[in-house]
Amino acid sequence: MPELPEVETVRRGLIKLVQGRTVKKVTVLYPKMIESDLTEFVTQLTGKKILTVDRRGKYLLLRFSGDLTVVSHLRMEGKYFVQPQTQPLEKHIHVVFDLDDGQQLRYNDSRKFGRMRLVQTGQENDLKSLQKLGPEPFAPEFTVDYFAQALHRRKKAIKTALLDQTIVTGLGNIYVDEVLWMTKIHPETPANHVTRSEITALRQNIIAELQRAITAGGTTIRSYTDAFRNMGEFQFALNVYGNDGHPCPRCGTIIEKIKVGQRGTHFCPQCQKVE
Repeated sequence: MPELPEVETVRRGLIKLVQGRTVKKVTVLYPKMIESDLTEFVTQLTGKKILTVDRRGKYLLLRFSGDLTVVSHLRMEGKYFVQPQTQPLEKHIHVVFDLDDGQQLRYNDSRKFGRMRLVQTGQENDLKSLQKLGPEPFAPEFTVDYFAQALHRRKKAIKTALLDQTIVTGLGNIYVDEVLWMTKIHPETPANHVTRSEITALRQNIIAELQRAITAGGTTIRSYTDAFRNMGEFQFALNVYGNDGHPCPRCGTIIEKIKVGQRGTHFCPQCQKVE
């Protein structure tokens, strides 16, 4: 599933490709993808201008004129492409926005897991899925004090806690493994056992790692591409994720893979010991 850097990369690409364009027609080829009223989704967006694209955690927020917002979650395989209206639709295109410049904004999703919902701008935070999200990693409220209090209230493994979007939003399996390795914290360490100095370092590493991943265009493990159909490049900078059986870049110990909270988890048994 795309994590914060991948969704942020898509957001930036969409702004370059469709900001300021007016929607002339909306076609929904897979109705289950639209969580709000389908007829309203089509009729209300027709004739509206795409003002900008924002992001909240792993959600894209497509802002339209008329105080309308489409809340879009890419889930496993969702992608947005901009292609000429004359180009035949590919197999997994499920939602199409005809634009006033002869292009189409097309939503592609081979798994059909992605979802869109039309809401009044400003009401997106009333949705349960967004309501429960924790602060953004780059937000001022993501302080050491906040982070320490949030983690020390939880007895679950730190890996599981960091995947909990209510603590800090945007982190997924890949980047959690990476930042725990960077901070030398074992993924099974109880969250309430992590020291304040470790939390301070962990927070800094989360911010730095996500920023580096955004600069690299995200991480392509299976099929992720941005709105320009470019793959990310951060997979070449991963230290532990997917590298089980290979030596740790820091100490040379063989990286291991275990299950933590039903998630495949990569770590160095020498650098990251259970506290």
